[in-house]
Amino acid sequence: MQKPLFYAKAAIETLMRKYEAPMLPPVGRFHYHQGVFLSGVYQTYLLCRDEKYFEYMKAWVDAMMDEEGNIFECDHGQMDDIQPGILLYPLIERTGEAKYRKALETLIEVMRKYPKNKEGGFWHKAWFANEMWLDGLYMGGPILAEYAAKYEAPEFFDEVAFQALLMEKVTKDEKTGLLYHAYDSERAAEWADKETGLSPEFWGRSIGWVPVAVLDDLDFFPAGHSKKSQLECLVAELLQNLCKYQGPDGRWYQVVDKVEQSDNWPENSCTCLYVAAICKAVAKGILDKSYLEYAKNGYEGVIQSLSFEGKDIQIGNVCVGTGVGDYQHYINRPTSTNDLHGVGAFLIMCAWVEKYCGGLF
Repeated sequence: MQKPLFYAKAAIETLMRKYEAPMLPPVGRFHYHQGVFLSGVYQTYLLCRDEKYFEYMKAWVDAMMDEEGNIFECDHGQMDDIQPGILLYPLIERTGEAKYRKALETLIEVMRKYPKNKEGGFWHKAWFANEMWLDGLYMGGPILAEYAAKYEAPEFFDEVAFQALLMEKVTKDEKTGLLYHAYDSERAAEWADKETGLSPEFWGRSIGWVPVAVLDDLDFFPAGHSKKSQLECLVAELLQNLCKYQGPDGRWYQVVDKVEQSDNWPENSCTCLYVAAICKAVAKGILDKSYLEYAKNGYEGVIQSLSFEGKDIQIGNVCVGTGVGDYQHYINRPTSTNDLHGVGAFLIMCAWVEKYCGGLF
């Protein structure tokens, strides 16, 4: 078994051989599929300083906008199209070009006006009125936390903390400590329980975005912020509860709490996110070092599931993009190999294991 940086570079170069940067799918759209993948590319770049990785990220961003910083195709009605904005920060710092700051300010203004339900939670998408989905914390949180720190906008620290703690409040199951995939404050969605507004299952990848997002947020929070300790508790408690549901080969399952059901299956992207979060939480002193054993087992489970076709790494057992539904909805979702959010989650895992654990457990 190689060090994590080896697998990260293999994954990036596999995708670079397949796609010129402007052709990353969905082609021409400023979207989280490319944003998650390229966030992982950038985190890998920070570890190895191979400039072709930075230039690949930059080439995609440049292809998505004109020289004035106007993004060609970006749906302001969904946070999925806000998430790639985190790529603009290193480009602003490296180049100083005004177009990147212009694009960032446009996205920040969208978030200032983004619709909220009656409890103050961000809608996941304009056409899912009043619905809060767990992955929204990753799509909208880190871009706001970094902006707060770099551009003297402390109100965004408060907003990020409010959104995360509200999400925990409305989706947490007291019995398991896990978070349901989604919540509808109006109880109108087909999947929503008419009494609680909750979706019926704990979907693996959606839960994974929560600790990853909050840990990224905390990188920028000032030490004295009144909600910092609550955010740390959110991360610690969620990861501790997730560890109770680790599968026999070290990976976590598509529906997290039903490992024993024969039609359930180990899912790599959620496993990658949990492993990454455990490593970073331990490094920040949020979790005890003993939890690294769970991360080690998860990491090894993912690596052992990989294969190579020539030089190309194959990262499979990744659920395709998924809406909210019941158990059979999640279990029957197709899997993909080397799709961008799966590879992105894999890169985040490899980078965080390398950075926070020295590549070793």
